[in-house]
Amino acid sequence: MRIAVCGGTGVVGRHVVRVAAARGHEVAVLSRAEGVDLARGPEDAVDAALAGADAVVDVLSTSTLSAKGAVAFFTATTRRLLAAEQRVGVPHHVTLSIVGIDGIDASYYAGKLAQERLVAAGGVPHSIVRAAQFHEFAGQIVARASLGPVTLAPRTLTRPVAAAEVADHLVAVAEGGPVGRAPDLVGPADDTLAAMIRRLSAHEGTRRRVLEVRLPGRYGAGLASGALRGGPDAVRGRLSFDDWLGSTVRAG
Repeated sequence: MRIAVCGGTGVVGRHVVRVAAARGHEVAVLSRAEGVDLARGPEDAVDAALAGADAVVDVLSTSTLSAKGAVAFFTATTRRLLAAEQRVGVPHHVTLSIVGIDGIDASYYAGKLAQERLVAAGGVPHSIVRAAQFHEFAGQIVARASLGPVTLAPRTLTRPVAAAEVADHLVAVAEGGPVGRAPDLVGPADDTLAAMIRRLSAHEGTRRRVLEVRLPGRYGAGLASGALRGGPDAVRGRLSFDDWLGSTVRAG
């Protein structure tokens, strides 16, 4: 197969590229680093990158927590991507989304829900894959929400999963053909973001004080509610956060 990966240089995307190549697929990477800007770039560059693709895996992301900004980003990129797929005849569109967000139409999740609706209503056969928060999120929060040795961690109850296992799941769905809503993927155990950051700090030998804070509004309530752990029918990943800390997939 020829698999096009949108966001192929990101946290999940680089693993999707690696897994797809290891399974013998031809891989095309769509990212600004590769000269393809899905938000504002020329249509012919997108069409050329998708030409001959048997499946497109969309793992694009944005760092905004603004609902307006997230909806604008995912709406613009998804519409352009679906239109290009229709022009060149891509038979399968795979989108990565987040477990448990149906009742949290706020902040970043508002953008993902808007994206899901566009994909479901579009003219390209599709699969929507929801996954739990990644193990990698702990390090991202340290980078974004720290002042010196102090990190503010949103109160979050989740069932985190390794980005590498999300990539395995996405490639398997791409190989299998369109299914609409694919099985969700979550990690092997419940955890909190604050506890993950503390264990990350201990593993790396850093002295870090972690303050857990309840974020306001629907977004904060959703994070703390446990909804992001997914449902009982979700596929369970095998790599725990503690095992991931010293794993080769994290180092890679």
